[in-house]
Amino acid sequence: MPICGNVVDSLSKVWRVSITFLLLSPLLCYADQLELNPDRRKNQFETQEGYAIFPFPYSLPGLGSGLSLVGGMSNINNTYLDAYGLILGGDVKGAGLALDDIHLLKETLIMELGFSSISAASVTSYNQRGMRGDKDDYTLIDITDTGSLGVRLAATFFNRRLEFYSAYYKLWFKLKSARDSKGNVIFESENPETHSGEQKIVGFLLDLTDDYNDPRNGFRLGISGWYQEKNQSHPEHILSDINASLYLPIGKRSTWAFNLFKSDATVLSEGVTDRAAIMQDLGTDCGVNPDPVKKAQCESLVDNTIANNKYGTATSLGGFGRLRSYSQGRYSGAHTLFFGSEFRWNVTDEFTPFDIYIIRDVRTAVQFSFFYEIGTIADLESQLGKVTRASAGTGLRIITASGAVFRADFAYGDEGFQPNIFIGYPWEI
Repeated sequence: MPICGNVVDSLSKVWRVSITFLLLSPLLCYADQLELNPDRRKNQFETQEGYAIFPFPYSLPGLGSGLSLVGGMSNINNTYLDAYGLILGGDVKGAGLALDDIHLLKETLIMELGFSSISAASVTSYNQRGMRGDKDDYTLIDITDTGSLGVRLAATFFNRRLEFYSAYYKLWFKLKSARDSKGNVIFESENPETHSGEQKIVGFLLDLTDDYNDPRNGFRLGISGWYQEKNQSHPEHILSDINASLYLPIGKRSTWAFNLFKSDATVLSEGVTDRAAIMQDLGTDCGVNPDPVKKAQCESLVDNTIANNKYGTATSLGGFGRLRSYSQGRYSGAHTLFFGSEFRWNVTDEFTPFDIYIIRDVRTAVQFSFFYEIGTIADLESQLGKVTRASAGTGLRIITASGAVFRADFAYGDEGFQPNIFIGYPWEI
């Protein structure tokens, strides 16, 4: 059996390397069409008004299911201001509000504000970090009294080709209980304390493409640093992300997009790694649990906490942005490396107003996509690439003049089929 397993792993690696080279072939075939600083196709500060409001049923592994109401207005009263709201019902209860494109200095200094309050939710914590572990081997962390507050300030220059930004986010919650993947209670916290954390972010974006919202030609590079100070049992660490995208024009209106993403966590001061202290912080004692299965799950949660406090946690893989055939946050660790390739076939290139009661805007393109993604995560950087996971699929998008990209993706990978419905292009989340 081990020999067969090694053969399968080797063939899988050969197949993935072959696919990766195949998807890189357009770089050779169409490189002469690439412009490193093409002219902008249109105005980069649109004022075309649009709105959407609709019920949105959700079913997310680990988070639960229910019905939400999503609404938003873009370029309110033909200004730059956008507003978005969300009301959640079902397993996750809460609401959120965001204001975007608040121009403190016209087309130069832009602010975003966001707030959310969730009374009850569950967060999935996979019992093994890195790229291994079964998809059903996870613990559900039930949290209550959760909230977040955020502000982002961006200075943009040269028709949005260069942007510097800083942001501040605060999050707070109470840990209520932990359950296994079948919903059985592993432990319940006694007198749960309020946990809180702050993140401070700085970064810049170099956008040498033909359009800020819907690029079809050119190059884009974003670098950001996330600082989180030592808080309670958590470590002081820095998270650095490098996100590079290349857009090759195919024909008159389509594009082949490539993305390379690297994320690294650097711990400046370790958090608590003593098992007894961590269990006290969680409000439980794994050793007194009479059920050996639940005891092991409790110990896994402690192990993950120790790993996070020792190595830190980089940007995860899985969900709406990267490795779309896997659930949100499926793979986590201190170091992340990802590559994606996506052909975006714009069936139309138009300027068509539409109003269907729950949504009004101007459609500028209907797009089909075909994508392939591969990624790896490890706590030690030397282990990156030892194990990889891949996703492949197709999608349908509607691009609007207000800047919104309504996206439905259907992806398949080692753990099966996963649909995603989201607003915005992948790789930019």
